[in-house]
Amino acid sequence: MPNLLPDEHLEPLGGGLRLVVSKAHIFSTDSLLLAYFSAIRKHDAACDLGTGSGIIPLLWCKGESGPITAVDIQAKACAQLEKTIALNALQDRIRVVQTDLRQKHPALPWGTFDLVSMNPPYQAAGSGIESAAGSDKIARHETACTLEDAAKAASQLLRFGGRFCLCHKPERLADILCTLREQKIEAKRIRFVAQKEGMAPWLVLVEGKRGGKPGLRVEKTLVLQTADGADSAEMAAVFGNYRTQDDR
Repeated sequence: MPNLLPDEHLEPLGGGLRLVVSKAHIFSTDSLLLAYFSAIRKHDAACDLGTGSGIIPLLWCKGESGPITAVDIQAKACAQLEKTIALNALQDRIRVVQTDLRQKHPALPWGTFDLVSMNPPYQAAGSGIESAAGSDKIARHETACTLEDAAKAASQLLRFGGRFCLCHKPERLADILCTLREQKIEAKRIRFVAQKEGMAPWLVLVEGKRGGKPGLRVEKTLVLQTADGADSAEMAAVFGNYRTQDDR
């Protein structure tokens, strides 16, 4: 059992996996959906930028993959994730790199990853009311990382033909598509997420390919709940065995 800090606790993810979470570094439905959308493949060498609690690498470990790298600028997030890795004996599958993604790092060789993912800050610099807490500000506002920074880092890390998957707010979609193309990542697949059938989407999932040719596929909207508020069949698949009583 890892030595947890007073603000940390364990969150069971199903399948015997447990994640160390804290008030500063937890996770949201957005990250669950991004892990599902990115659909890691058996031999993918993958990198999750701005990993926070490390939820996406942990969910990737439910299936087969190549080596997984989790990157974050915040020391506390990295230390927290190291506890999770030790707890689940995943040292051979996940490595943690603390760095600013805007800087080249020897542990992150360019042009070597098959998949890069990121749940980036949604608020553009200068928009909205900034969070007071440092961790919240970094996670929600483009103070330490802009959309352009994320796309540039992904482009540098990906091999030719590699995939970059991210989630964002639909109102930023034009910015996303233009920024990806500027960084030689061509958007190939997008999927909107709505709370219920007939409601406007509140999230968009985007997959781009490094060096890809133009050609964008818009997939069926992912609906989270049925009319009576129950999980939709697909959302139940996203959750899988997460939060099952047997794992608590």
